[in-house]
Amino acid sequence: MNPRDDAAGPPSPAADAAGDAARGATDRRRLEQELARYRDCANVHDLPAIFHYWSNRYALPKLIACGFADLDGFFLSYLLGIGREEPRRLHAVASVGAGNCDLEVRLATVARERGVDNLHFHCLELNPHMVERGRRLADRAGLADRFSFEVTDADAWRPAGPLSACIANHSLHHLVRLERLFGGVRDALGERGVFLINDMIGRNGHLRWPEALAAVEEIWRRLPERYKYNHQLRRLEHEFSDWDCAAEGNEGIRAQDVLPLLIETFHFDSFIAFGNVIDVFVDRSFGHNFDPGVPEDVAWIDEIARLDEELLDRGEIKPTHLIAAARARPGASPRCYRHWTPEFCVRRPDPGAGP
Repeated sequence: MNPRDDAAGPPSPAADAAGDAARGATDRRRLEQELARYRDCANVHDLPAIFHYWSNRYALPKLIACGFADLDGFFLSYLLGIGREEPRRLHAVASVGAGNCDLEVRLATVARERGVDNLHFHCLELNPHMVERGRRLADRAGLADRFSFEVTDADAWRPAGPLSACIANHSLHHLVRLERLFGGVRDALGERGVFLINDMIGRNGHLRWPEALAAVEEIWRRLPERYKYNHQLRRLEHEFSDWDCAAEGNEGIRAQDVLPLLIETFHFDSFIAFGNVIDVFVDRSFGHNFDPGVPEDVAWIDEIARLDEELLDRGEIKPTHLIAAARARPGASPRCYRHWTPEFCVRRPDPGAGP
C-alpha cells in the first residue's frame, strides 16, 4: 500500500500531485463499488450451510476453550462487564462498519434483558441504505434511544470523544487507513476501554500465502470435479485459481496488515485465531458445492479441516480469522487457544517479496 522510493531521486511536486489524484480516483472507484455491492444486501454475512457445520465443529470449540459460549457471548461478556462496572454511566460503544446493525441490535437487546441498559451504540457505516435498515431494526426492537447512526467512511473517521468500547465486526479488512483508525481508537479507549474485533487477517485480497496455496492445490488435485464449481465467478475451475478479491472494491484490501498493526498498537486481553486452507472449501465460492447432509461432502470437509488444524498447530501456515479483545494499556497475558498467541499467529510478508 505504500509506494516505494524511486531510485532515480525524489518525485517532483507535479508528480506528487498526479499520484495523489490517481490514488484519490482509485479510492473513489473502490468506494462506489462497495456501495453498489451492499445497496440491497439485507444479510451481509450470509454463508453456505457447510460453513456453519465447519465453524461449529472446528472454530467454536476454540472460543469455548477461552471461556466464551459463542461469538455473541464473546461480545456480550465485555459489554455486560462494562455496563455493570459503572452502572450509572452511559457508555459509548462505537461500531466501525456496522452494516445493517444486526449484531449491535442483537447485543443491545440481550444486554437490556440481562439488566444492562446503559450502553449507547454509535453505528458507523458508509452505505446509507444499510444505515437506514439499521435504524429501522433498532426502532422495531424498541432501542431507538440507545442508538445513533452516522453515514461515514471509516477510513476518515476518528472518535469525537471517549469510548468504553469499539466494535469491528468484519470491517477492518475493507479499510485502507488502518493506522489512522487504530490510533484514534486507542486514544479514545483510554485506560479501561476495549476494542472488540471479529475479522479476517489472511493475505491481501484473501489470496493464499505460498505455503497455504500449495496445500490447497494438493487437495484440488484429488478433489472430484463436482466440488470445483465457483459460484461467485460462475465457472468450473479444473485447476484452482487464487482469485484476488481486492482487484475490485476493498475486499481484503489490507487484510494481512490487520494483525501486525494490532500487535503494534494494542495489548490483547483475549485472542482466538483459526482457519486458513479450509476457507476455500466453506466460503461463498465453493462452499455451496458441499452439503452438510451428504456424508461424502462432510467427510471431505472434515479431512481438509483436520489438515488445516495440524498445519496451523505446527506453525506451517497462519490463521486467517481473528476474534480478539484489545486494550490501549497492557494487562495480564491474553487468553489464547493453546499456544496460538498473536506472535505465533502473525504472518508477515517474506523479505523482498511483493504484497
